Amino acid sequence: MQEWNVEVQVLVVELVDDFRADDCAQLFQVDHKARFGTRNTFDGNKNIVIVSMPVFVAAFTEHLFIFLITPVLTPQFVGGIEVFFSDDVNCFHLGSFKGTKIATKIEDHLIRLMEHGNLYYLCPKIRKMIVVTGAAGFIGSCLVGRLNAAGFQNIIAVDDFSKTEKAPNLEGKKIQLQVERTALQAWLLENAGSVDMIFHIGARTDTTEFDKAIFDELNVNYSKMLWDICSAARIPLVYASSAATYGLGEHGYDDNHDTIPKLKPLNPYGDSKNDFDLWALQQPQQPPFWAGLKFFNVYGPNEYHKGRMASVIFHAFHQISTKGSMKLFRSHNPEYTDGGQLRDFVYVKDVVEICLFLMEAQPTSGIYNLGSGIARTFLDLATNTFHAMDKTPEIGFIDTPIDIRDKYQYFTEANMQKMRNAGFSKPFHTLEEGVSDYVKNYLIPQKYY
Repeated sequence: MQEWNVEVQVLVVELVDDFRADDCAQLFQVDHKARFGTRNTFDGNKNIVIVSMPVFVAAFTEHLFIFLITPVLTPQFVGGIEVFFSDDVNCFHLGSFKGTKIATKIEDHLIRLMEHGNLYYLCPKIRKMIVVTGAAGFIGSCLVGRLNAAGFQNIIAVDDFSKTEKAPNLEGKKIQLQVERTALQAWLLENAGSVDMIFHIGARTDTTEFDKAIFDELNVNYSKMLWDICSAARIPLVYASSAATYGLGEHGYDDNHDTIPKLKPLNPYGDSKNDFDLWALQQPQQPPFWAGLKFFNVYGPNEYHKGRMASVIFHAFHQISTKGSMKLFRSHNPEYTDGGQLRDFVYVKDVVEICLFLMEAQPTSGIYNLGSGIARTFLDLATNTFHAMDKTPEIGFIDTPIDIRDKYQYFTEANMQKMRNAGFSKPFHTLEEGVSDYVKNYLIPQKYY
């Protein structure tokens, strides 16, 4: 390094089509004159190196700033760079250019150089693939749509695509590849080095299903498989947990890790989600960043295929459309009036916004609540659905079925402080805003997100 007289301004190293990770001297051409592996003195006035390849690495010296974007699975190349620059370089390995403090400093420095006219060319970051499981489902398809809106089209959509009723959820969306759910493990073992992020949204979510083996296979063991691959390949992972883990709320609704072993879910679905949360917290080998999201009562577009498992708003809309009225469960708890049962309803657009935030910011790993943070009554929900349809509310009550009466939740409310402390600052849709948007822009015109 010190044999190079760094009296200069900008050095640009462009990506060579014929990539050979084990031979630095043959890998890059520097202004078509100097090469990395030769220790040749650089020509011209240069003090910044920028290389356009998928994974970000930055090196700082007293006089020279080097920005290298190199492939994940080329440790011999990255190691060669560090050894070559020897003692007077500090190297920082970053999985993503955005969302980290050191990357922010780098970006600020590049902006200053551009403002002073010293940066002649900056190669763009090559985006790698984002895997979304459950991509044809309710939340998964909305996440794909939001990723598209953010400019991501390199999406690997994973689902059981034999269920054709979900196909409209992905129509018009830009994805790179569809992978069958049962083929994902083999695909990842071949392609993990090209994956930047995995959103594991897919799951068996039927709370009336009591076959534990189904949940073990689809919700627990499948999630463990993804966790192990993400840990080995250093892929960030965000997965769907559930507020069903909280049971009757005997221990409150705080996303404190110490509380999780005490929770008593009310059905095998909730058990499966809590079992995986517990397992994840016990693992010595972890992805570089991971987050388990305890979804509360999510509602919004793209749930047409869900049948009886669709949100109360979806069912209310169809009852009102066909009958002009709707029915709610009567309260069998003297502390709550009929329709006064409380739930934390969260709009799916807020859910996917948090998913993007976690991908970019990658705050402290752990399990997070994902609700609106405000409990509202079913009567509020029904009334707002009538208003969004420009109809006068006509609401009746029926007895809660006996088989679920003793397991019926009368109150849920996510404590969202942990997510706020992690840096998510955007406001959530109010129930009024969310219901109005869902009904007027999706349910009435029968559109998808």
